[in-house]
Amino acid sequence: MFQLGPVFRLLGGVGLVVFMPLIYGSELFSNFSFAGDLVLILYIKFFGMLGMALGAGEGGHPYSAIGVSRGLSQVTTVELPFTLAVIALAVQYNTLSITEIVAAQQGSFLNWTLFTNPVATAAALLSMLGIFMHSPFDLVKAPNEIPIGPPTEYHSSYLGILRTNAAVLHVIEAILFMNLFFGGATSWIELIIKTFLIYFISIFVGVVFPRFRIEQSVSWFLKVPLILGIIAIILIL
Repeated sequence: MFQLGPVFRLLGGVGLVVFMPLIYGSELFSNFSFAGDLVLILYIKFFGMLGMALGAGEGGHPYSAIGVSRGLSQVTTVELPFTLAVIALAVQYNTLSITEIVAAQQGSFLNWTLFTNPVATAAALLSMLGIFMHSPFDLVKAPNEIPIGPPTEYHSSYLGILRTNAAVLHVIEAILFMNLFFGGATSWIELIIKTFLIYFISIFVGVVFPRFRIEQSVSWFLKVPLILGIIAIILIL
């Protein structure tokens, strides 16, 4: 399992790429999208984290359990408001197809979910800070606190797999948020600009705020983003 952990982690990122529509209107870059691909995307997102937790648990280091508990605790509380925001979108657009959600946002930027459902967008964007795991939510590796973790326990090709997945995962998750809340992209230039700005949100927050402790992170996600997610559900119903 220690050897399969990085592989499962990479499969989570690659799986998102395979089933994620990239360019709206392009048959080549619509990938393997289908009527319920949004549900599959949510499952694949969680698959990589679970694989990494199983791998870390077999590392034999006494601090591995700390990283696993931190990671799963934060991921669980992050997924709650994000899932509520996604449910609000599914009810709003009456579909679980990412392509159809993007299609409903075409015509004008005022049709973007950002403007038609700002509460769900706010809940998802706040959850995004935890999904990207930059400061103040980089609790798994805990820089300057626990000098171990995947970058030191894994080496050589295993470390290469982990770092490759980190690059792939951040890009494809930014594309997911672009498709759901910012109208998707009809060209590569539009995709690059939108995903860069979305990713920059988490970078900006990480520069401004210091890292939270795990109890601060969990309680914060169970307050502001979760409340916004519940409000989004109530408003859409």
